[in-house]
Amino acid sequence: MSITIKWYGHGTYGLEVGGHKLIVDPFFAPHNPAAPVSVDEVEADFILQTHGHGDHIADTLALGQRTGALVISNFEICTWLGKQGHENTHGMNIGGGYQFDFGRTEMTLALHSSGLPDGAYGGNPGGFLIRAEDRVVYLSGDTAVFSDMALIGAVGLDLAVLPIGDNFTMSPEGSLAAIKYLHPRVVIPGHYNTWPLVAQDANAWRARVQAETDAEAVVLQVGDTYTVS
Repeated sequence: MSITIKWYGHGTYGLEVGGHKLIVDPFFAPHNPAAPVSVDEVEADFILQTHGHGDHIADTLALGQRTGALVISNFEICTWLGKQGHENTHGMNIGGGYQFDFGRTEMTLALHSSGLPDGAYGGNPGGFLIRAEDRVVYLSGDTAVFSDMALIGAVGLDLAVLPIGDNFTMSPEGSLAAIKYLHPRVVIPGHYNTWPLVAQDANAWRARVQAETDAEAVVLQVGDTYTVS
C-alpha cells in the first residue's frame, strides 16, 4: 500500500490514494507560470483547499465543476464556492477531522491569511493531515513555523510537505525549525521558484535538511512524482 504525490509547481499537488485522485490547491497554467498543464488536463475526485488566495484557488471552481470533485476546505470557502456554482463541498474547521473514502483527513492550523479573489472573507487558513493506506501525510499549506507543529509530528509522519519560498511563507531556515518539530521520515519542499520573489536554491536546502535534521529531503522537479511507501 502506498500514496503517490505529484508536484504541479507552486503549492499545487496531486495525490493518488487507494485509487482516488486528490488535487491540493488547484493553480494551473496559464495562471501558474510553473505548471506544465492546464486545469482541463487534470482529473480529480477530491480537492483539498488550504485557503482562499488566488495562487491556490484560481482553478478550483473550474476543476470542481468539470469533474464533480468534492471540495474539502474550511466552512467559509465551501460556502463561497457554493455561491459560485459548485455545491459539492465538505466544510471543516481547524482541529476537526472526517473519514472520507480515501482516508481520514484532519484540518490543521496554518499561520497565514485567507482572503478570497473577490475580496470575500476566506476563513482560517489551514493544512491537512491525511491518514490513509497505513501512511500519514502532512500538507502544511502556506504557513510560518509554529511550535505546535510538535503536536502534529507526534502522530508519526511518513511525509511532510512544507513551503520554503520565504516572503509569503516560511523561509528555508524556518522550514528547518519546522522539520525539527515535525520529525517526518521524508520532507518535500514547495511554494518556491514560481516567481523571482520566492526564488530559492532547493538543492542547498536539501543539503541542510540532510545535515541538520533526521528527515530525508526529496526535491521534486515540476511534474515529478514520489511514492510514500
